[in-house]
Amino acid sequence: MAAQWCIGLMTGTVMDGNVDIAMIKTDGETIEEFGPYTLASYPPQTNQLIAEAMEAAQSWNFASKEPEIFARAEKALSESQAQAISQFLSKNRISAQTIALIGFHGQTVLHRAPKDGQKGATRQLGDGQIIADMLNIPVIYDFRTQDIEAGGQGAPLAAIYHQALLRRAGLSDNPTDTAILNLGGVANISWWDGNNTLIAFDTGPANAPLNDWINSHNQGEMDRDGLIASRGQTDEDRLKKLLQNQYFTQSFPKSLDRNSFTKDMAKGLSLENGAATLTAFSAAAVAKGLEMLPKHPTQLVVCGGGRKNPQLLREIETRANTKTVQAEELGWRGDAVEAECFAFLAARCDRNLPISFPGTTGVPMAMSGGTKAFVS
Repeated sequence: MAAQWCIGLMTGTVMDGNVDIAMIKTDGETIEEFGPYTLASYPPQTNQLIAEAMEAAQSWNFASKEPEIFARAEKALSESQAQAISQFLSKNRISAQTIALIGFHGQTVLHRAPKDGQKGATRQLGDGQIIADMLNIPVIYDFRTQDIEAGGQGAPLAAIYHQALLRRAGLSDNPTDTAILNLGGVANISWWDGNNTLIAFDTGPANAPLNDWINSHNQGEMDRDGLIASRGQTDEDRLKKLLQNQYFTQSFPKSLDRNSFTKDMAKGLSLENGAATLTAFSAAAVAKGLEMLPKHPTQLVVCGGGRKNPQLLREIETRANTKTVQAEELGWRGDAVEAECFAFLAARCDRNLPISFPGTTGVPMAMSGGTKAFVS
């Protein structure tokens, strides 16, 4: 099958009020060309609805009928992302007819991993049919449900795209020295042996607890450049206790909800010491994850917003005993990787190629996924 232009959308658990829009030319197996990329902001009212839906999801916890705010937030989110794509295409002078598919992740409001024989559950707000109807472009969405129903974790899904990136960067001959680390609200890692073994899992939190800690002290939305954490001291005794959480001894595949680890881990500490401790915790969780891989990588290619935090990267290098490499050093776009991933996954799902694997989400066999919204 010839490569086609696809658009990917990603709104992560970091909850920054933005949607990543990225365009790639792909057949779902290789990356032929990178297209434009942008970060588009939601209207304030849409972001407020999403925040309220996230809060309602914590009380709901998959236990009953969905909160009514889900439907309102889903409609607003889908319409906002369709409008953002329309503006993206117009700005880049791209005809909608050029786009074969849109990969629409939606906004995760709650994720529960399988446990003790009980299947997991996941909920992403997003109606692909709304986007297909507004833009007259087919949309693949709801990427995680089939994986969950098959007994998988439903996350992470990026490993097969990371594999394609490694191939494109010429690292496929000896990829075991390199792992890809995405630092979003949650951190996840991908590792490939160059043959048939593909491993991926969430290592722990990345930016979410730290961002929430900074925000709760009215110091902005994030620890920009890690400056606040760099002025603090890590509470090593507290950190040691936090790392005793059973998640870190649990074998992969494994996945986390955004709120599996929260800012309350730093409760009682000063602003600076809390930031330092939460930053060190995210880094130490990465180190714990690397210990589980068949081979300890000598370098981590970092993508996602957390790669812009020098303090976090220093902590990772120290605690994980490995080198960090910015995605851009390999010719990738560190902010765009997740959005690109869902363009890639859309192409795979459209061809019924697998997006989930036993070593990435824990499904019994490699399987495809997603729901297709056709143009009416």
